[in-house]
Parts: sequence; structure tokens; C-alpha cells
Amino acid sequence: MIGKQDEYERMFNAERQLWWYKVLHQKATERIKQHFTNPTNLTILDAGCGTGGMLIHLKEQGFKAIEGFDYSEDGVKFSQSRGLDVTYFDLTKIAAYKPEKKFDVIICNDVFTYFSDEVIVDVLAAIKAKLAPNGIFITNNNAHAAFAGVHDVVVGGQKRFVKEDMQRLAKAANLEVTYATYWSFFLSPLIMAVRAWQRFQMKRGWIDLSKESSDVAVPPSFINNTLYWLVKIEESIIGKGPFGSSVFVTMAPKKV
Repeated sequence: MIGKQDEYERMFNAERQLWWYKVLHQKATERIKQHFTNPTNLTILDAGCGTGGMLIHLKEQGFKAIEGFDYSEDGVKFSQSRGLDVTYFDLTKIAAYKPEKKFDVIICNDVFTYFSDEVIVDVLAAIKAKLAPNGIFITNNNAHAAFAGVHDVVVGGQKRFVKEDMQRLAKAANLEVTYATYWSFFLSPLIMAVRAWQRFQMKRGWIDLSKESSDVAVPPSFINNTLYWLVKIEESIIGKGPFGSSVFVTMAPKKV
């Protein structure tokens, strides 16, 4: 998605309101608060922070030692316009990011789709080395090929993941998955139907992809709130989702 200023602008305008971002941000802070006894004093890095929505949410939750970086100049500019401590940096070189500093929490959401498995393992190994004792890594990624559609093509996504992929990649980097869930389970039939129709249209050449944009847009308030509460009800009823369009994972260094 790097270089698509219009998509970063869409993200900037949507991520404080869109139901999907609100759920994701809450998932991350919930895992942090469950893992640490005194969470507000943590050092947190958002690696690939986009336009800063996750960092703003962390700030609102009382976290103070927060920072981020992104490989998109557009993302960095939007983040900095929010008064956030964000710099331009390449995730694949994270080992060189403030070499003397370690973090209690490192977050990297919806970035792995752009990398090969080999690069992801290298990134995970570097992230492991940058975690403080008892530190955790949080990542959310697009899940299951059945949910691929126009959005994937527009943002340049190369792959989707299942839990087993995350387990395999973590193991190769000497990390272990301590928590994993799919989400948007209740919405899965609707999302799958829409994306299947999109793939059919793309195969037939009925869609001009040069004129399409991503799914990142806030629907009318009633719809947005309904979708948000459907996912929150899903969380309260079934806990870890058995299926969904995203896979949310927490990792930690393997215990000796």
C-alpha cells in the first residue's frame, strides 16, 4: 500500500470511528492489560503504525511511553499530525531501530501480508531480540483465502494466514504463540459472500481495479455501531473465534 496516499488518507479518516479498527485496538489493549500487572508504565512500540490510530488509542488508555514507525512517508506524516512520536523506518530492519532500547510490548498489525515467510521469520527473530524480559508481541493479520477480494488487490496484499501459519512462523523465530483467535466469526457468511462475488467479477473482468478503493470507510452510524456490537457480543459469547476474516495473535519468547 506504500505510495497510495489516498489509501492512507482513507485510513486516517476512518480508524478512529470504523468498527473494525475499534475492535482491533481494544483487543490489543485487553491483551496488554491481562499480561502485565502495572501496564501504564510499559514501553510500547507500534512497528508499522500506519496513520497512528493504535497509538492514539493506547494514549487514551493511559499508556505514556509509546512510539512507532512506518515505512510509508504518508503514514508518518499523518501520525505526526496527531502529535505522535512516529518516525520513518523499515520494519525489515527493526533490529537497527534504537539498538540500545528494548520494549515491553511490540505491536505489528496487518503488515505481514506484504512479506515472504522468510522475511517474516527474520522480522520475528529481530522482534524477539527487542523484547524486554516478560515482553510480548501482538500481531493481527488477514485470515483465510476465502475472504480475499478487491481490498486485497487494492492494498497490495500478497497472502492470508491461518493459525497454523502463525504457529509455524513463531516457532521458526524461537517464539511461542500464547494467545490466538480468529474474529468477525458472526459476520463471516456475509463477508465471504461479498468477497466471493468480488472474485467472480474480477475473474470475469467486470471490475476496473484502477478505479477501486479499499474497504476502509465508515458506513452510516447505525450500521457501524451494529457491526461493532455484533463482534463484541461474539467475543463475550464464544471467546476465541473458531473462524473469521482476521487472526489475532500474541507471541512471547519461548521459556527455557
